Amino acid sequence: MHNRNHDQPYGRIIMNSSLDSDGFDTVTLTLDDDEQVECVIIDVFPAGDRQYIALLPLDDDGEQASDEVYLYRYIDNGDEKDPDLENIAGDEEFKLVADAFDKLLDTMESDEQYDWEDEPE
Repeated sequence: MHNRNHDQPYGRIIMNSSLDSDGFDTVTLTLDDDEQVECVIIDVFPAGDRQYIALLPLDDDGEQASDEVYLYRYIDNGDEKDPDLENIAGDEEFKLVADAFDKLLDTMESDEQYDWEDEPE
């Protein structure tokens, strides 16, 4: 996990409503310096009283760019507008979000294992 607020500028999310070749929802994250990073949406999840989004950056070939996961606050602006992202404010909030994301990953891994075990041979 990567605490984007220490190393990267604020970003905004541009929904492109596309699917990558593996069928995952992707978004384009535009940073303040106008650099664009294509990311797979891992999930939007609650932590405390806010919503957060976990993004997996992709390289130019649509492959996982690194082991980093970008975590941001997620602000849903309704159906008429794209959502906004905000940087996580500090270490305490980041720990809360990281713990919630770890639990989410544990659940996803558990569900994957369960689904895999239930597939017919």
